[in-house]
Amino acid sequence: MQSLADRFAFLKSREQKALVLFVTAGDQPLEELPELLSFLADAGADIIEVGIPFSDPFGEGPTIQASSLRALKHGATPHSILDAMGKAKVGVPLVTMGYYNPILRYGLQPFAEASQKNGSAGTIVNDLVPDESDAWCDACERAGIKTIFLVAPTSSERRIHEVAERSTGFVYVVSRTGVTGAENAVPQDVTGLVQKVKSLTDKPVCVGFGISAPEHVRMVCQVADGAVVGSSLVKLLHEKWSTDRAAIRDYVQSLKAATRPGVAI
Repeated sequence: MQSLADRFAFLKSREQKALVLFVTAGDQPLEELPELLSFLADAGADIIEVGIPFSDPFGEGPTIQASSLRALKHGATPHSILDAMGKAKVGVPLVTMGYYNPILRYGLQPFAEASQKNGSAGTIVNDLVPDESDAWCDACERAGIKTIFLVAPTSSERRIHEVAERSTGFVYVVSRTGVTGAENAVPQDVTGLVQKVKSLTDKPVCVGFGISAPEHVRMVCQVADGAVVGSSLVKLLHEKWSTDRAAIRDYVQSLKAATRPGVAI
């Protein structure tokens, strides 16, 4: 499995940007998670965020909230998700994504070490702000996994600087305020926020929230190093994983095509 740095370097050498896909682990049968991750990598994902369900995912919209509830009802836990991740055979980086409470209950250092042992190259904690992250960043550094923090349109100058400094994997730029969810358009002013972040760090910058179509991917990849697609994929996986995987593959391939300049979408 590639590191995040190696993946971004590989894409840059090919004049491509990163397609980052989010899945809620346990929404589909957890024993199928390794197969699901391999399927998405083969279809065109460059990085896969493995979402760890939480009972109060306040930053998520209805689609991912519903998927988290289904996963919890299926019995998914951080331990079982990491174990399933460890069985995956994929050549692209995996990144765990979740909330701080389950990590605290697991233990910061044990969670970071178990993540690295089971194939995680990095981690995103949605509700952890950089100025309260010393213990978590130390645990990740000791375990050898990268940290990824979020910048929003409402972030202050100070917060943007903190995120740029604390992020060791890539910086996740939230395209709009509010919760996750597929949208018909990505705000044009995300360009200015990406440029601001890129002026403060040499780490890659990826844009998420509201990205659901190839034209969205193409737009953000004109300024950012990658695009994150979550809610629309989670919905499609819920509807089609057991009945029409070709539709999922076609969708992912269309998104990946949009990361390649000059390729029609």
